Amino acid sequence: MANRQAFLFGYSKRSTFITKELRKNGFDIIIIVSDTQSFEKAKEHGYLDVIKIDMTDDNALENLQVTEDDYLVCVMEDSHFNVFLTLSLRSLFPISKIIALSDSFHVTQKLKMAGASKVIDLYQVSANRIYNILNKPIATKLIGNLLSPEENLSIREIDIPEDSLLDNIMVDDFDFSQHGVILVGMIDRRLSNQFLFVTSGLEHRLDRGDMMVCIGYNDDLDRFEKYVKTTY
Repeated sequence: MANRQAFLFGYSKRSTFITKELRKNGFDIIIIVSDTQSFEKAKEHGYLDVIKIDMTDDNALENLQVTEDDYLVCVMEDSHFNVFLTLSLRSLFPISKIIALSDSFHVTQKLKMAGASKVIDLYQVSANRIYNILNKPIATKLIGNLLSPEENLSIREIDIPEDSLLDNIMVDDFDFSQHGVILVGMIDRRLSNQFLFVTSGLEHRLDRGDMMVCIGYNDDLDRFEKYVKTTY
């Protein structure tokens, strides 16, 4: 099965983590920049597919040969240009999934109106982190460890395939701790395509096609994912 492909528009300090995570999760990364400095920096960091174009030119964008299965990630440092780019990409590629970074509530609203499929609000992320530092120090330390390159803890998305041993099992009836992982939440296809935290109070059943988000050490997650994909 071919890797998924992501076009990342812009390359800066706040986008380096995103590129690493995408590549770690099986994406082929194509970095699009408009200046020589960003081009050289991406090359220095080991990215082979780096393209320098004029992002205000629709013809140049269209020549990227984006398919409807590709992800388009807008991480330009200029928030106004990020909105403009999102609008252009949505017009050129109406079916593709567009992810955009925002640094304010107003920019978030503009990005959604411009056609972004998902907006990552950096301001809200920062506000939540400050709240957690003050009110949930243990949870904050855990998340800090997860994001630290020195730790082998991870957050992983695990899909439940057809005829999985977990198919048709109630969440409360399954002991995730025996596998060394913690279930954070899931997308329950029977209810909606929205992510639901396990603390939402709803009783969930695991079904084929559902997606679980789990925390654990990489080795435990590998074993658990193999278990989930074991069929009858």
